[in-house]
Amino acid sequence: MIPYGRQHIDEDDINAVVETLKSDWLTQGPAVPQFEQALADYCQVQFGVAVNSATSALHIACLSLGVGDGDRVWTSPNSFVASANCALYCGAEVDFVDIDITSGNLCAAALADKLEQAACTNTLPKVVIPVHFAGQSCDMEAIAKLAQMYGFKVIEDASHAVGASYQDSRVGCCQFSDISIFSFHPVKIITTLEGGMAMTNNAELASTMRLLRSHGVTNHPDSMKKSSDGPWYYEQIALGYNYRMNDVEAALGASQVNKLSEYVTQRNRVAAHYDQRFSGEGNIAPLVVSPSCVSSFHLYVVRINAITPEQQAWLVSSLREAGIFAHLHYIPIHTQPFYREKGFNWGDFPAAESYYRHAVTLPVFPDLTPSQVDFIADTLLSLVNSLTR
Repeated sequence: MIPYGRQHIDEDDINAVVETLKSDWLTQGPAVPQFEQALADYCQVQFGVAVNSATSALHIACLSLGVGDGDRVWTSPNSFVASANCALYCGAEVDFVDIDITSGNLCAAALADKLEQAACTNTLPKVVIPVHFAGQSCDMEAIAKLAQMYGFKVIEDASHAVGASYQDSRVGCCQFSDISIFSFHPVKIITTLEGGMAMTNNAELASTMRLLRSHGVTNHPDSMKKSSDGPWYYEQIALGYNYRMNDVEAALGASQVNKLSEYVTQRNRVAAHYDQRFSGEGNIAPLVVSPSCVSSFHLYVVRINAITPEQQAWLVSSLREAGIFAHLHYIPIHTQPFYREKGFNWGDFPAAESYYRHAVTLPVFPDLTPSQVDFIADTLLSLVNSLTR
């Protein structure tokens, strides 16, 4: 079975992990700040805050921006549920902004329209979380202009997009946002097994997120409320969480950063091969990548025109039977039972729903060979042609 995504681990990665396992520090040692600095340098951003998952990073990012009871957070319906759940963890309300169906990303024009309406009803969001779907940045300059106009903060959910670029700058540099979030799950661009990181250029936000990832506990003299009782002394000054990344994961991450650009190049090679194979096929439409972006291609998604939901299910099942683990990203968040209980319904965000009814995710990872890409493309083309005869 060809998976839709797979990590790449080499001897350098293994040696980095083994060296850490043999060291005095398995957690709360030097490897975490080294990894944070390596990725911050790569992204040309001031601070990185490593945590145990991108979901944790989204949570503490919201908290650091003061999201709480009565606030509103908007995000894309075309994402994993964590992009919305993070706001609920803080007691805020969640709403969604429909997507550009050609890219799968939050639509800046739809955001502008929704903000204009919200301004009239005094229901503007405190934070907007655009999701860089499949590895391509949203139109962050347009979103940043709206943020300045309407007074909201921006968290980039760049879980798919480490190594990507927007307007010749690395995603994660926070040129157009307050905080950017990365994921290091094994199917992502680089991996720390599980893990995530929040990037920011704001020292206060970085300090707050570091405090929140470790129980809200500090032993820094400038932060404590009273003088120390001794070298053992610490104080809890906030309600934090156990969201730390350990040194073994961080050592793997730091090693993987050395190959990040190569991984992105290889994924773009695979995507270009797919694009060439599907060129001129009117029934198969790959996602469109903007000229201002270099996608990291966490996912390679095609939309299959003129198929029913039953045919879509048959298509994915048939690909899997052929040894190709096709998938579908994503079921629109607002259609999940939990969110429907909050008042959302089918029909609320038609572009995301239409996208879902026609999308298929195909395998993409650095070690995918040209012959495997041809096999996948040939199989998909044959199946789609059998549906449209």
